[in-house]
Amino acid sequence: MPLLGFGTWKTTGEECYRAVREALDVGYRHIDTATMYRNEDQVGRAVRDSGVPREDIFVTTKLLPEEADRPRPAIDASLAALGFDHVDLWLIHWPPAGGASPSTWREFLAVREQGLARAVGVSNYDVAQLDELVGATGVAPAVNQVRWSPSLYDPGVLAAHRERGVVLEGYSPFRSTDLGDPELVRIAEAHGVSPAQVVLRWHLEHGIVVIPKSVTPERIRSNFDVSGFRLDDDETRRIDALAR
Repeated sequence: MPLLGFGTWKTTGEECYRAVREALDVGYRHIDTATMYRNEDQVGRAVRDSGVPREDIFVTTKLLPEEADRPRPAIDASLAALGFDHVDLWLIHWPPAGGASPSTWREFLAVREQGLARAVGVSNYDVAQLDELVGATGVAPAVNQVRWSPSLYDPGVLAAHRERGVVLEGYSPFRSTDLGDPELVRIAEAHGVSPAQVVLRWHLEHGIVVIPKSVTPERIRSNFDVSGFRLDDDETRRIDALAR
C-alpha cells in the first residue's frame, strides 16, 4: 500500500475521470474511492484507460454503513462499477449505527477469503471499536482510515494502532490545517516547498498513509512531489507541536 495516495471525495463524473488520469500520469499508484462518493465507475475507467497495469495500482473502496447487513451484494456492486474482479482494500466507511459491528466484520473477512478484496479494514473507528472486532474474531483490520493532520496529531492514538498491527491512514490532511501557520511557512521556506507539501511530508515521516485530494493538475503534481526533501527530527517535532 503506497504511503501517498490520491483521494476522490466530492469528485464525480468527467472531473473525477480527468483527475484520476492526471494522478496516475504523475505517478500515483494508490487511488481511494467509496460507494458513497458515487464515482467508482469513473475511477475504474480512469484506471483502465491509464495504461498502467492494474496490478501496479492499489485501489481502495468503502462500504456504506447502511449496507452493513448485506456486504456481499455491496462488494459485488462496487466491483461491477469499478470494472474489477477485486479491490486491494475494502473498508467499512464508518461504524454502522455507531457500533463496531463484528457481524459485518466477519462478512468482510469472508470477502477477503473469497479473493474479492486483498485486504479489509475500517474507517472512522476508535481504538475501543478496533478491540471489539479483534475480540470477536481474533483478526484486526489491516487499516483504519481516520481524519488526520498536524492539528489532530495524537501520538497515543498512533501508538495504539501500531501495537495492534493496524495501519493508520489519514484523510483530509488540509481541511483542518492552517497552511498559513508561521511554523509551517518557515519550514516550507527552508526547503523551498509549499506548506501543503510539508504537511504531506510530515505524514510520510511518521509512516502514516495520506490521501490528498485535488482536481487541479498543478496541485495534483505538487502534492505528489514530496520525495525530494526530508524533515529533520526537530522540524517534525515542531509540526507535532501544532496539535497543542
